[in-house]
Amino acid sequence: MDREELIVSNLDWWNERAPLHVASAFYHVDDLINGASALDEFEERELVSHGGESLLHLQCHIGTDTISWARRGFDVTGLDFSEVAIREAAQLGSQCGVTVKWITSDLYQAPQTLGRTFDVVYTGKGALVWLDDIKLWADVVNQLLKPGGRLYLVEFHPVSEVLGEKGWSIEYDYFSDGEAIIEDQTMGSYADRDVTTRANRTATWQHTLGDIISALTGAGLSIKWLHEYPHTHFERTDALFFDPERRTYQVPPGTPRLPLLFS
Repeated sequence: MDREELIVSNLDWWNERAPLHVASAFYHVDDLINGASALDEFEERELVSHGGESLLHLQCHIGTDTISWARRGFDVTGLDFSEVAIREAAQLGSQCGVTVKWITSDLYQAPQTLGRTFDVVYTGKGALVWLDDIKLWADVVNQLLKPGGRLYLVEFHPVSEVLGEKGWSIEYDYFSDGEAIIEDQTMGSYADRDVTTRANRTATWQHTLGDIISALTGAGLSIKWLHEYPHTHFERTDALFFDPERRTYQVPPGTPRLPLLFS
């Protein structure tokens, strides 16, 4: 399959799953509607609104994080390539009583689609693996930022991508040759493994931490800090245990820790 066919497969995958994700327990939509935040505590601590700043959320999916940033005082725009996801996000935003501008666009075309720049560009957990060109992504981010603007990136740590689903074992290569990782799933998604689905082929791309940082600095941005965290948001391996209070997965006490998230 060529690149365009892979992107179409991914779009079909997300279009089918957007309404299923709204209905899933994974996203805690009812809690969000009732005022809860979808953000990690550290996110709310690390990215503080300076009063009405504009924030663009790239790859916003159904908008749970987007809505949460709007509640934190930002003037928010959410962008995603899935029209179905944007429609679900707009409905959810209306239910939550927040004002967000929702835009359907290919990420690489975002500067042309939006025609403006932002104080903050945010991209969240599970976004970058769906992009085939991390250098172009970094250039897009740079184009979308106002002078003195900030990128706030929160992402699953690339080191965690080496883990298999069973036990505490390394099964995948950390380094990438740039080729797509094509998977044909039987059904479901990370949010609901048992739901029946038809569009089950995905293409993702592994980007190391070095790839990401080098792309950003190469695009002209400077790195102020890098934080790493030993928890994640889905059961990447069955060796992790679930913390119901924080709604995160961590290694069992006494087990050597790996970074599972970074910001």
